[in-house]
Amino acid sequence: VVLSDQETNQQLSATNPEDAEQCATCEVRQHIKTMRLNAIKSQILSKLRMKEAPNISRDVVKQLLPKAPPLQQLIDQYDVLGDDNRDEVMEEDDEHATTETIMMMATEPDPVVQVNGQPQCCFFSFTQKFQASRIVRAQLWVYLRPVEEATTVFLQISRLMPATDGDRHIRIRSLKIDLNPGVRNWQSIDVKQVLSVWLRQPETNWGIEINAFDSRGNDLAVTSAAPDQEGLQPFMEVKISESPRRVRRDTGLDCDENSPESRCCRYPLTVDFEDFGWDWIIAPKRYKANYCSGECEYMHLQKYPHTHLV
Repeated sequence: VVLSDQETNQQLSATNPEDAEQCATCEVRQHIKTMRLNAIKSQILSKLRMKEAPNISRDVVKQLLPKAPPLQQLIDQYDVLGDDNRDEVMEEDDEHATTETIMMMATEPDPVVQVNGQPQCCFFSFTQKFQASRIVRAQLWVYLRPVEEATTVFLQISRLMPATDGDRHIRIRSLKIDLNPGVRNWQSIDVKQVLSVWLRQPETNWGIEINAFDSRGNDLAVTSAAPDQEGLQPFMEVKISESPRRVRRDTGLDCDENSPESRCCRYPLTVDFEDFGWDWIIAPKRYKANYCSGECEYMHLQKYPHTHLV
């Protein structure tokens, strides 16, 4: 007996209603998964204050990143973790997690504080995310050029003011540093107090000037973006107190993709940034985000508004 495609489909639907229902469930889950990934993309770009993903490769980003110890240790941590360990480390995290440590690159100060285009560094811009009460630590990292012989350097940090009739520099820190020849030297300076002042009185933040003079009057502080000095410009490492973590879901079920479960269930979903084509993200390359599907209570779905919409 030869059956048409339509008759075959009708017969299958009649004889295997569970298969048809399972297929429909798979389509719904796939739709939810796609919406969850799109929501994660949008939320990440929003948190980074970007309208769209930058067209830049991971190799270029690594060249631009500061070569200072704290950031290098963070990158190395992800490079040495195996896939299994990385999943375990990132399982507690999702797109709702808050940033704990923020690295800020220096930019050029406003011309009103410059004389003949100097100084070319350094201004740090702070968003509303920063609150003086939440600042745990603030370190200014400065790279000093290698020396050919042992010498003593005086590192000076001065707060800039508009260039008026008065003094436009207010010295805030001064350190005496002994340098040995041939050593790459990053120095970190505590700037929590001045940062707190800037956050409470933003109008006083005109930037700072950094100098590191040796006994001959040479300035060894790297503050420009010369071709041989990529990743050596000053930057600020700010640690803020972490907001309370989102309460982990402790009710419901964990299911796999082949589960026929109709109740509210959490399904595995790994966000892989390389699959997104987001080569500009250094670490983590992927993390577990998961998604929910089934007959989920309204109160639970409020934590996942994009799933609730579905």
